[in-house]
Amino acid sequence: MRLVRLAVLYTALALGANAVAADPAAEALREGDMRKLTFHAEPQPLPQAELIDQNDTPHGLDEYHGQIVVLNFWATWCAPCRHEMPSLDRLQAELGGADLAVVPVATGRNALPAITRFYEEAGITHLPVLRDPRSALARGMGVLGLPVTVILDREGREIARLQGDAEWDSASAKAILTTLADAR
Repeated sequence: MRLVRLAVLYTALALGANAVAADPAAEALREGDMRKLTFHAEPQPLPQAELIDQNDTPHGLDEYHGQIVVLNFWATWCAPCRHEMPSLDRLQAELGGADLAVVPVATGRNALPAITRFYEEAGITHLPVLRDPRSALARGMGVLGLPVTVILDREGREIARLQGDAEWDSASAKAILTTLADAR
């Protein structure tokens, strides 16, 4: 029995030692705003949290299982957030699909009419409306300021984080995300 336990432990350690949070090639593509993107040595699990859409229907991040996710925490009152949202919309329009999803989460107190008005004014047409009104997910993930964008792997684990705003439809961002999506 002890030998079996040691074999299981050894296998788990060997697999864990070989786990790579991100393709080193993706890290090498960081230019411009993407220099702020920090890759983790190991994928980080996410807390469970319920998000709600514009109809108060509950959603979870598990709905995006199997996709690379660009998870963006933002607020209607946050000027840098508002500045970067159109680039996230363009990213979703260009690369979004079966392999990649851009998921903005309005965290904290964000009135639905204000979100809707902002989406209309900024021409946001490709992004879902998801809210974290009590900031449960944001708090659970250690989001202390806005905006924060987190990259999730296909298993729903955090592999990279960028604090502050960025041009998410830049050549560097698209190259990084394409590399991650292609690395099955």
